[in-house]
Amino acid sequence: MITFERECRTPHSESYTIFEDGSIVGRVDLHYQGTNVYATLCTTADADEERIQQLIDATDEQLVMTADPYREDFIVTVWRGSPAGVYSDNELDDEEDEDDTFRLN
Repeated sequence: MITFERECRTPHSESYTIFEDGSIVGRVDLHYQGTNVYATLCTTADADEERIQQLIDATDEQLVMTADPYREDFIVTVWRGSPAGVYSDNELDDEEDEDDTFRLN
């Protein structure tokens, strides 16, 4: 079963990690603009067309239609690849760091 965990939310957008059977299978960012909803779906490199359609359908049914059942269009841009990690410039320790670079969390 495909499930979603919200990572962040603004007045007009949301970001979710996509899970299936406890494993991460992708990420989707949703942007609500008037009567249209735009999405960027990132999934694994081995996802075929059928798998991509399953993820789009689950996103539409579980997230988009519950937020805006009267939307006119749902436009999805899909990226296939492998996760490289989550990077942040927020340091978890108290040490001063001379190097202001983003780090893998």
